[in-house]
Amino acid sequence: MGKCVHKGCGKVFADPEEDCVYHPGPPVFHEGQKGWKCCKPRVLTFEEFLSIPPCTTGKHSEVDDTPTPEPKKAEEPPAAATPVPTVKPISERPPITPAIATPGTPPQSPSSRSQRCGASYNGSIAREEEKCVHHPGNPVFHEGSKGWSCCKRRVLEFDEFLKIPGCTEKTRHMFVGKAKPPGEEKVETVRNDFYQTPASVNVSLYLKKIDKERAVVKFAADKIELDLPTTDNKRYQDTYELFAPINPEQSSFRVLGTKLELTLVKADQNGWPVLRKDDKWTGQRIQIGNAGRA
Repeated sequence: MGKCVHKGCGKVFADPEEDCVYHPGPPVFHEGQKGWKCCKPRVLTFEEFLSIPPCTTGKHSEVDDTPTPEPKKAEEPPAAATPVPTVKPISERPPITPAIATPGTPPQSPSSRSQRCGASYNGSIAREEEKCVHHPGNPVFHEGSKGWSCCKRRVLEFDEFLKIPGCTEKTRHMFVGKAKPPGEEKVETVRNDFYQTPASVNVSLYLKKIDKERAVVKFAADKIELDLPTTDNKRYQDTYELFAPINPEQSSFRVLGTKLELTLVKADQNGWPVLRKDDKWTGQRIQIGNAGRA
């Protein structure tokens, strides 16, 4: 077993022939932009920099083979002598703003993941409740040194910066993008349309992704009971007290991609002005071929 030292990988591996996806070039920080020398993406925040996908596929290695930066070419001496700048007295110099955040600087939004903890969520509640040691501040890069605004340690190499241990402990991890906890979202109401013939009332209840295998519709003479779970973890449950009686044995339903269709066979041939008896009645009766909305 070994740990891959390639940047962007860092996996523990047993098979040296296993594919490794990594950044072969060194990190590049220039004028506020961050990226890798081996690929083109440039971003502004450190979190975005850590999320840049690796650009090269190779094999795992325990030896850092990142190429060293090319030495800078010696500049030719200027043709004319450069005038020596006048040095102002200290009292006349403008104040220098330090790159390190002051104690009053607010920490990064808690909506982002805990900085430099690195724990990954595996669906376990015990994993979620572990103590989290992290950096609540922002990364600081100033005159070649690297560190965090929340603690004092500064290093020169980027790899050493990534290894600076967290300085703050919380009672639990803060995971981003983890699965929602078990439990269905209750749907309070759905839109419905209906039209009628002398023999039936045809109803559409608009609810997407109804689970056909678990959908339950119970017909009674004066009501229908609905239990409609969906495949995206939602559920609509309700009882409709109908305007007029129906024949429950002859009534039926059908599940479609975006709605539930009901065919309510009337016990008599009277017209229905509304679907449910507690719906507001405008005084008009919906006739054959016309759609009513509730």
